Amino acid sequence: MVKDIQLRVSLKEEEIPDILIKKSAEWLSISRDKITGIKVLRKSIDARKPKIIFNYKVSVFINQPVPETSDYTFDYKDVSKAKPIHIIGFGPAGMWAALRCIELGFKPIVLERGANVKDRRRDLKAINQDHFVNEDSNYCFGEGGAGTYSDGKLYTRSLKRGDVRRIFENLVYHGATDQILVDAHPHIGTNKLPKVVQNIRENIIKYGGEVHFNTRVTDFTIKDNTIETIQLLNGKELITDKVILATGHSARDIFNLLHDKKIAIEAKSFAMGVRAEHPQHIIDSIQYHCEGPRPDLLPAASYSLVQQVNGRGVYSFCMCPGGFIVPAATANGEVVVNGMSPSRRNNKFANSGIVVEINADRDLKKYEHFGPLKALEFQKDLERLAFTAGGRSQVAPAQRMTDFVEGKLSNSLNETSYQPGLKSAPLHSLFPKLIGSSLRKGFKAFGDKMKGYYTEEANIIGVESRTSSPVSIPRTETLAHPEITNLFPCGEGGGYAGGIISAAMDGERCAEAATKQL
Repeated sequence: MVKDIQLRVSLKEEEIPDILIKKSAEWLSISRDKITGIKVLRKSIDARKPKIIFNYKVSVFINQPVPETSDYTFDYKDVSKAKPIHIIGFGPAGMWAALRCIELGFKPIVLERGANVKDRRRDLKAINQDHFVNEDSNYCFGEGGAGTYSDGKLYTRSLKRGDVRRIFENLVYHGATDQILVDAHPHIGTNKLPKVVQNIRENIIKYGGEVHFNTRVTDFTIKDNTIETIQLLNGKELITDKVILATGHSARDIFNLLHDKKIAIEAKSFAMGVRAEHPQHIIDSIQYHCEGPRPDLLPAASYSLVQQVNGRGVYSFCMCPGGFIVPAATANGEVVVNGMSPSRRNNKFANSGIVVEINADRDLKKYEHFGPLKALEFQKDLERLAFTAGGRSQVAPAQRMTDFVEGKLSNSLNETSYQPGLKSAPLHSLFPKLIGSSLRKGFKAFGDKMKGYYTEEANIIGVESRTSSPVSIPRTETLAHPEITNLFPCGEGGGYAGGIISAAMDGERCAEAATKQL
């Protein structure tokens, strides 16, 4: 017999597995020796009151063994001689599109502009230490996409877009910890995700697929509303039947290419703002109601904040407890910041994007002459402004949070995790009013919601601008572009995802759509 039950366990109880058996026996009114095992289905922490509670959803096995295998299987076939599908981009959308192609009996040929995970580390070092951005291989481009070296958070609200559990099980199949199957806010960590990504690539190749790195797509030849060939920067030309375009939210050259070829794209609303960085102990003390170090059983505390300011949303984005701020520019001459956390989340800082909604139709009147690229051009202008304000390197402009809100230059800045360094700059006057004013009111409101959040001990660092794609690529119900019948826009770059899991699910859907006609 198997029973699914909910349990609440006080932090003061020390041996959690033992307690779960004890509590389960009490809840079911049976003796402990009848319980042959427990499988945790879901785990979360309730820190809203001074008494911290662990919430568990568990399956209790009574007089029968706990199954050791997953309900999910992945039937990968030898596709070395199968019909090819070309996939441009090897982030989450491209990776799962390739894996799904193999399951369906088609050969994925992946074209990735950046380097593999190992070689990509050298390019990241160049950004952090030499302030040089390799425009093909950086924190956004390369094997695994933007997620590989920028955290690996797996939380998603896209529960109706596909089988979320299937993506999680597939990550575990490729080497991720099985804790992601039960945690309420699952996270792999930027130190662990590269190995998972490498395992996925090796599996694709093992079953006959191809993955080509340092292979940038520069053009398409189109005839009768169909892409016939793909041109590469190295001069090669590839004949193609189906193209899955999974290039991510920062492949501006691809957006420009589509626009130049008069292939329909659209300006898309997105969000921009800053990274707010606090000492982690401040966030811990607020969330866990503790004055000293947080209890050992508790993870670094996180937060989620949202506030309406004059009808415009201001909210936290990609919160990284125990994490780092990293330079996420994709070209020299711009400064972009993002956040990540290692698997243990044991750094002494907490950071989060604090961003403001930008309505592409209402807010960008000065950029209308750029047509569907207007939001992208607005984004570029603020990134260039940040580059100049930081001293024309990857040093980022920054301000103490209280000084930003009060509208004065910071005489000094707090310690930071941002490796290229910070420069005091008047961010309060550099941002357009629609962003700056909203952020200032937002920070004050957040301080009211979280006592201690609004503090001079926090830095704000600019700019956080790559929250999502500023361009969307339309597609029909068949997931094909409405004009180019064999082009399948996919994932964040197409405007159809907002993170690793939603992008992966969209990759699977696009693979199914692209192969359906063949």
